[in-house]
Amino acid sequence: MRFDTGYVRTYTVQVNITLSIDEQLVERAREKLRATGKSINQEIREHLEHIVGDDEVERDIEFLARTAGLGKPEAGWKWNREDAYEDRLKWPRP
Repeated sequence: MRFDTGYVRTYTVQVNITLSIDEQLVERAREKLRATGKSINQEIREHLEHIVGDDEVERDIEFLARTAGLGKPEAGWKWNREDAYEDRLKWPRP
């Protein structure tokens, strides 16, 4: 069975979250983050992205599994061990 998805669109929607955090804690965090040029909002967003980072790894693995072997090597090219390990043979590096 095939579905016609030509008319489907994906939209990114931002969500506002209300947090209950001690005011002094927020001010201390603001001061530290100011030195790095980040906002509290940005820091929390990056932390959440880090937490769900495992999903990205799973998606990457799924993508690699789907696309492995789909490349077309140059005509006449053949894998050879010496080429694959050429950099390793140059040890130690300067």
